[in-house]
Amino acid sequence: MIKKVLIANRGEIAVRIVRACAEMGIKSVAIYTDADRHALHVKKADEAYNIGPESVAGYLNAHRIANLAVATGCDALHPGYGFLSENPELAEICARRNIRFIGPSADVIRHMGDKIAARQAMIAAGIPVIPGSEGNLSGIDEALARADEFGYPVMLKATSGGGGRGIRRCENAEELRKNYDRVISEATKAFGSAEIFLEKCIVNPRHIEMQVLADHHGNVIHLFERDCSIQRRHQKLIEIAPSPQLTDHQRVFLGDLAVRAAQAVGYQNAGTVEFLLDAGGNFYFMEMNTRLQVEHTVTEQITGIDIVREQIRIAAGLRLRYRQDEVQRRGYAMEFRINAEDPKNGFLPSFGRITRYFAPGGPGVRTDGAIYTGYEIPPYYDSLCVKLTVWALTWDEVLDRANRALQDIGVYGIKTTIPYHLEIIRSPEFQNATFDTSFVENHPELINYSVRRPPRELAAVIAAAIYAHMATANAHS
Repeated sequence: MIKKVLIANRGEIAVRIVRACAEMGIKSVAIYTDADRHALHVKKADEAYNIGPESVAGYLNAHRIANLAVATGCDALHPGYGFLSENPELAEICARRNIRFIGPSADVIRHMGDKIAARQAMIAAGIPVIPGSEGNLSGIDEALARADEFGYPVMLKATSGGGGRGIRRCENAEELRKNYDRVISEATKAFGSAEIFLEKCIVNPRHIEMQVLADHHGNVIHLFERDCSIQRRHQKLIEIAPSPQLTDHQRVFLGDLAVRAAQAVGYQNAGTVEFLLDAGGNFYFMEMNTRLQVEHTVTEQITGIDIVREQIRIAAGLRLRYRQDEVQRRGYAMEFRINAEDPKNGFLPSFGRITRYFAPGGPGVRTDGAIYTGYEIPPYYDSLCVKLTVWALTWDEVLDRANRALQDIGVYGIKTTIPYHLEIIRSPEFQNATFDTSFVENHPELINYSVRRPPRELAAVIAAAIYAHMATANAHS
């Protein structure tokens, strides 16, 4: 069994992995840059090592991180999500240094990270894909020809893209010409590759993804689906498991597709197969994420399966503990990404000091975060500061619990997306589970919320105002 894990990440996901290691009796090693010296994952891990002053680059230096794993006696490395989690070079270095990489092989990461190669693999396996170019585009002329063939709107996408970046929707030939060089520029800057391809745009789809687990002995199962349709500019805001929009027949069909997709590429460890569901009930493969997802918490809540624990067991060479018929789902779960952003100001990041923080509690409430009172959120990283996950037996009950928990949580000193989440879950369209990926775009009025101050905070503000008035009066007397 694995005895010591280096966590090649930071923030809430690093804390999450530390906790899984602690429950399994495994030592955890954290890494941090100067900007993260006061971070929670540094405090929680068994050991922590500074990797230099470079705030972002430090977490992207695969050789330095692998060397540290060897030097500290780690026999495994968990990449978390983001940073190097889908970097095949890190997986290759780990293999050469005899460190177990807690994820799929470098070949699979590379294959599924190439959107064209992934499409071709799915077509060969009989998985439905979105109509698109058969390979990378050779130039604007081919793009225009393909768009005429599929019909507008179309999507220009970076072949090596991910995380919602390097994507542009084009409604007509003029927009396609205008966006072509932009997507190439975005792809080159973000992913180091200028290759792009074109797909037919599925208008206002549901974004449904399937969690899979696969061991080194040929066993593959799914843990049901998540609905990620509530998103802004391809960035997910709220995730739900299971989807309240699928029938049981669709759920079984999609689960079979996800397992076949994983088997087709020889997948091992935890992964996510993402699909789009159109208005006609047709599913299309979109991509496969070869890592742990931010939203894995909702799947854990409805199945009771600790996905990070299973990742570590699989990396240790153990068989899956569950057959497909033994995986049961119960109730509904929602995850809210509480970001340090100001929805009223174009979702501008709101970094700074957390003057007060308290987590919600009660039945069916879970928080995954890396903030605390007095913590200063650095401006160099993703704006996610805490994930709030709620679970209940029924859809109506999970809505009620979400409403209560979002009002219970307190994050002060910065702007957050909490009030915006409250507006979303109170909207009739969300409550009736009739939403799709156009929800945020179609409901700009939800940003015009009024911040509801709790009575204790109003009392503090009034007391401060009275004190200030009396101090001024005394100064002039």
